[in-house]
Amino acid sequence: MYDIVFISYQEPNADENWELLKKRFPTAKRVHGIKGIHQAHIESAKKCFTKMFWIVDADAVIMDDFNFDYEIPDHQLDHVHVWTALNPINNLEYGYGGVKLFPRKLTLLVNVNSTDMTTSISNKFKAMPEVSNISTFNTDPFNTWKSAFRECVKLSSKIIQGQQNKETEIRLTQWCTEGKDKSFGKYCIAGALAGKEYGEKYKGDSSALKLINDFEWLERQFNA
Repeated sequence: MYDIVFISYQEPNADENWELLKKRFPTAKRVHGIKGIHQAHIESAKKCFTKMFWIVDADAVIMDDFNFDYEIPDHQLDHVHVWTALNPINNLEYGYGGVKLFPRKLTLLVNVNSTDMTTSISNKFKAMPEVSNISTFNTDPFNTWKSAFRECVKLSSKIIQGQQNKETEIRLTQWCTEGKDKSFGKYCIAGALAGKEYGEKYKGDSSALKLINDFEWLERQFNA
């Protein structure tokens, strides 16, 4: 089995989800409080001893039948693998918030100035169809808004490597319209609409786009 790392920062449900993960997989490691998404993943890679390592986000509730037992063929050891997650607000199922399997050495060398970290580790990407977890990002107004804003900036600015326009438009529409009646759903939709607008406005502007990885900047946008 490859090493498993749980990454947390200030997520309200992080400790609860960590305990659930550790109960099933007691050898899992945790990286907590590292400022910067890229930096947190680099620190995670440093804690690992296997060629590939699993990343579990702090808001991920792992499915009961997901066992972290996937073995990578030798010819795919330089690929990024991303599993599917269920969005509890709009019921989308794709890689957003899903469990990931990263090449350790390539993660250590990731460009810390890139906007979308996952697709910056390697130009070889494999989407995995199995649902690995529920992405329970809707814990409070800010975290819900932030998550939707960041994802919809990425979708609308077309910075995600290999994304397809038709699929992207379907996802954007669902983020921006579905789930108002769900817990913190109105903040999800508001964040999605703001993110879509920001991504379209600053498409191609790497300096503006990488601000979505600055959580202090995001909080100022939310409060404004």
